[in-house]
Amino acid sequence: MKIESYKNLKVWEKSVELVVLIYGLTGKFPKEELYGLVSQIRRAAISIPSNVAEGSRRGSRKDFRHFLLNAFGSGSELETQIIIAKKLSFGEFPDFVRIDAALDEVMRMLNGLIKKLEGK
Repeated sequence: MKIESYKNLKVWEKSVELVVLIYGLTGKFPKEELYGLVSQIRRAAISIPSNVAEGSRRGSRKDFRHFLLNAFGSGSELETQIIIAKKLSFGEFPDFVRIDAALDEVMRMLNGLIKKLEGK
């Protein structure tokens, strides 16, 4: 699997778009959450495209898969944190709908790419 640039990967592009949505949502959270849930959510979101980018530059399928698994784990963290934010009534329903859809798409893409690298 030859990748010219991680920027050509649709999963990287979609995960960057997810980060933008996350920043929009968390910008509306209570200010006292800046160092709590806001920080956690933003770090988990940023970790997804960052791991895709780093893994794609490592040079081996095994390393790339490892970093995709890290990105997938960050996606699971983000999913959990979004559920918590919903339960705390932070943010607005339309924002959550967009984020849920974007995160689901990214997670499916990551899963597909991981399986492809496993040869399944």
